[in-house]
Amino acid sequence: MSATEKSEACGAMFEEDTDQIYENVLAEIQSFELPIEVTLRSVYDDQPNAHKKFMEKLDACIRNHDKEIEKMCNFHHQGFVDAITELLKVRTDAEKLKVQVTDTNRRFQDSGKEMIVQTEDIIRCRIQQRNITTVVEKLQLCLPVLEMYSKLKEQMSAKRYYSALKTMEQLEKVYFPRVSQYRFCQLMIENLPKLREDIKEISMSDLKDFLESIRKHSDKIGETAMKQAQQQKTFNVALQKQNNVKLGKNMYINRDRILEEINEIVLKHVLEEEDENEEEVLSVQDLVDFSPVYRCLHIYSVLGDEETFENYYRKQRKKQARLVLQPQSSMHETVDGYRRYFTQIVGFFVVEDHILHVTQGLVTRAYTDELWNMALSKIIAVLRAHSSYCTDPDLVLELKNLIVIFADTLQGYGFPVNRLFDLLFEIRDQYNEILLKKWAGVFRDIFEEDNYSPIPVVSEEEYKIVISKFPFQDPDLEKQSFPKKFPMSQSVPHIYIQVKEFIYASLKFSESLHRSSTEIDDMLRKSTNLLLTRTLSICLLNLIKKPHIGLTELVQIIINTTHLEQACKYLEDFITNITNISQETVHTTRLYGLSTFKDARHAAEGEIYTKLNQKIDEFIQLADYDWTLSEPDGRASGYLMDLINFLRSIFQVFTHLPGKVAQTACMSACQHLSTSLMQMLLDSELKQISMGAVQQFNLDVIQCELFASSEPVPGFQGDTLQLAFIDLRQLLDLFMVWDWSTYLADYGQPASKYLRVNPNTALTLLEKIKDTSKKNNIFAQFRKNDRDKQKLIETVVKQLRSLVNGMSQHA
Repeated sequence: MSATEKSEACGAMFEEDTDQIYENVLAEIQSFELPIEVTLRSVYDDQPNAHKKFMEKLDACIRNHDKEIEKMCNFHHQGFVDAITELLKVRTDAEKLKVQVTDTNRRFQDSGKEMIVQTEDIIRCRIQQRNITTVVEKLQLCLPVLEMYSKLKEQMSAKRYYSALKTMEQLEKVYFPRVSQYRFCQLMIENLPKLREDIKEISMSDLKDFLESIRKHSDKIGETAMKQAQQQKTFNVALQKQNNVKLGKNMYINRDRILEEINEIVLKHVLEEEDENEEEVLSVQDLVDFSPVYRCLHIYSVLGDEETFENYYRKQRKKQARLVLQPQSSMHETVDGYRRYFTQIVGFFVVEDHILHVTQGLVTRAYTDELWNMALSKIIAVLRAHSSYCTDPDLVLELKNLIVIFADTLQGYGFPVNRLFDLLFEIRDQYNEILLKKWAGVFRDIFEEDNYSPIPVVSEEEYKIVISKFPFQDPDLEKQSFPKKFPMSQSVPHIYIQVKEFIYASLKFSESLHRSSTEIDDMLRKSTNLLLTRTLSICLLNLIKKPHIGLTELVQIIINTTHLEQACKYLEDFITNITNISQETVHTTRLYGLSTFKDARHAAEGEIYTKLNQKIDEFIQLADYDWTLSEPDGRASGYLMDLINFLRSIFQVFTHLPGKVAQTACMSACQHLSTSLMQMLLDSELKQISMGAVQQFNLDVIQCELFASSEPVPGFQGDTLQLAFIDLRQLLDLFMVWDWSTYLADYGQPASKYLRVNPNTALTLLEKIKDTSKKNNIFAQFRKNDRDKQKLIETVVKQLRSLVNGMSQHA
């Protein structure tokens, strides 16, 4: 195929494709499925001259459609002609009908004019009726609103604010929405917030008045609450004690009847109080009108401002709590000061507890616990500070009772009070210290009033009186006939009674502390031990040291302490009877009376030894030796005989003492006498002694030895007491016999005849005798015997000096 043919063939194919495209476009235009602008754009967007070709195609399509329309019209032409013919026939009838309708309409218009007038009257009446009905309906809507608002005004006037708030709430939620379009309703709506604020201010003012009133009435509320708690507790304790007494009668028949008497008295007192107080018991609601709190709480709750009210109430109550907890400066001076302090605090917390239980959320348990912990710390600090100024045990005891009632009352309202009872243990120690000081004065008075003589009794009645006061048992004394004497003095039963009184006083504090009988028993025993080991012991030691207490009094004191020591077991039984705790219990504290009175006896014994030696010194100071005496008087010195007579009489008194005490006193006196006599010979101020004076001195020592051998105090074995003068005896024998050769030869030997003579002592005395010999023999120095004696003395002196020097070098 040639190129021209190929070109023509391609052109024919292209024309066929183009025709097909235009036909498709025309079909789309006739179908109205695509927007015409999109279809036309596809035509113009193709090859050049597409517009012309498309218009040709469009004209051909139009001509085809015209031919089809013409065919359709030709087909329906006869029917159209027939229809026109029919219309022309009906035209005459239609004109007649029009005339008839017009005439009929005219006649209807004429006949309906009167009806129209009447209808307009009816319409006017109906409109009036409808307006009246509408007014009635609107009035029926407004009247309840006006009535409720009038009710609101009456409630406000009657101060029924909570009801007024409820009425406001009903007005706002129910009534006002129905008539909100009216002006009077708007005025009411605008007035309600002001009424609410007025109610808030009034209720808050009432609350402030209530808070002020409750602050003034707190003490009365607290007093009533504490009184009720005390009555209930006292009655319970009395019943319990009565039961214990009945049980004790069966188990401990021989016990002291004091507990039974106390319990009967307490129970009787409680029953009498109940008879007197049969009136209706007032509660906190009877004493206080809490309605202002309820109203204010409800009002603020309704107003949605409950938190503000709670915060204000708690803040004000905390301020009042601080005022209540602040004590007066002179509170510790009287029990009334403490009572007022406690009643105010109890009243405050009783009110808070009541508010806690009758309101929802105004105060919470956490809030009251926090407030109580703060108050408790302040209370303890105040009591600890003020109680330290108390020096009266009765006041401290009353304070303890108040604290116990205070704690029991608040514990009954659910407040923890363990710290208060811990404080009571501190106050108990202080109470015991005050008691100890008081009883120290009592003991001093007893000792001052005592005559330190055995108690005489002349009849059985007097004997029984003493036995009833002090547990003394002595079969030998019971067998004696009247009159007779107890070995102890009057202070012993008085001391015993006062110790029991102290136990009673200590028991008064230990009661009601919610402690077991074992703990109370331990407290009583420890307190009694303090009384014995410290107070009574110090009083005894001070008594023993007093200048006016002589040997006779000291002897009686030793006898007294012996009997008091023996009575300690009865005191233990006394405590056991009170607490019902057997002494065989493992943890039972024992009384330390044994060591207390043993120390006092040792001190008295030491004082006896000291005073006896002082008395000996007083007699020795009366000695008036003539140390230049040429010949002795032939009898002992007067001062020494007086001294020996005194010792005999005093040792006669010592027969009532324990044997070892009397023996020790006697031995101490003899040793002190021997030492004093030796010091008299060796006194540095005494320069010369004659042999006559030595012989006279020897006579005095002989009397001392005779006194020692006469056994002034029984119990010494052999010549034990005479050995007190052995040093003096050997020294005087040496000078009396003048046996210097034996002394010098045997010195240092265990079997030496003059073993107890010290060379230094012998030298000192010999030098004093040598000087006297020189002075007396100054004109007889030419006599051979005197010269030989003087020479012998000088020789012995030299030998003694040599012996003393040798001892010094050896040492």
